[in-house]
Amino acid sequence: MARNKKNKGGGLKGDEWLATYADTVTLLLTFFVLLYSMSSVDAQKTKSIAGAFNSLMNGQSGDSIMEFNMYNGEVPLIGGESDNPVQGGEELTEQKKLYNNIKEFVKENNLEDVVEIIDDERGVAMQLRDNILFETSSSDIREDSKAILSKLTSVIQSMNNPVLVEGHTDNRAINTSKFPSNWELSADRAVNVVRYFVEVMGQDAKRFSATGYGEFKPVAPNDTYENMAKNRRVDILIVTADEEGN
Repeated sequence: MARNKKNKGGGLKGDEWLATYADTVTLLLTFFVLLYSMSSVDAQKTKSIAGAFNSLMNGQSGDSIMEFNMYNGEVPLIGGESDNPVQGGEELTEQKKLYNNIKEFVKENNLEDVVEIIDDERGVAMQLRDNILFETSSSDIREDSKAILSKLTSVIQSMNNPVLVEGHTDNRAINTSKFPSNWELSADRAVNVVRYFVEVMGQDAKRFSATGYGEFKPVAPNDTYENMAKNRRVDILIVTADEEGN
């Protein structure tokens, strides 16, 4: 059989370009099938891939139909990305959002020197050292510290989560007529903080609970004055939704 002759410009004559086009389409089809086989099965993705093939076979541009994520094998559709993308492709959890919101609030209100934000397994805690709120061996809230609690009320009333107020001391014993031990001192401090939120700031009492742990939940060894100061604290814990469901 005689071979087809090439034209003077070196190109193919007649319908010979169809063979090249068919080979290209076949390779593209194989490529898409391979990518799809490595991705998780999803009805929406399947429909979109079918549409991509259809557009390609009809000669339409398909360069904006889909976007491939080569890190995890998924084939996300353009415009269907998560509303809360973060580094690594993960979504922010409710607790992480809460942590970020409280941290930003503390920064905006210049409370970073007096309030430490703790990411607790039960939720997010706003931690205040005892000397910020109370005099030594006292459970009465200092007048110059009430403004701090008033500002923190804005965070508390912006959500419906339960609030746990927890009092802590160092391991130095106390024995007075009002406070026979650190149990009473830590509990009374927690109760007074709750009463301020409820009775002064008008918060819903049903959301609050107060607990005194004495010296039995330290965050540092009671071996230096600095570490003892860390242990004397009040934690205002905003319980996460996951904790509520337990």
